[in-house]
Amino acid sequence: MKNNYADLLKQLKNGDIQTIEVTPDEFMAFQKAFMDFESRKRVVGTANREGKIVYHFEQ
Repeated sequence: MKNNYADLLKQLKNGDIQTIEVTPDEFMAFQKAFMDFESRKRVVGTANREGKIVYHFEQ
């Protein structure tokens, strides 16, 4: 299943969701949407075990 990261980033910004979890094999798909996202400087990621990154939106 592929995630639509552009939509997830919009939901994150709007407060509809609190976090986005990205696994290493999904990172390149996420990165493309992230670089096109107008508010990307407010999206903060925290690395976790096994290369997973959890992103949240800073208000």
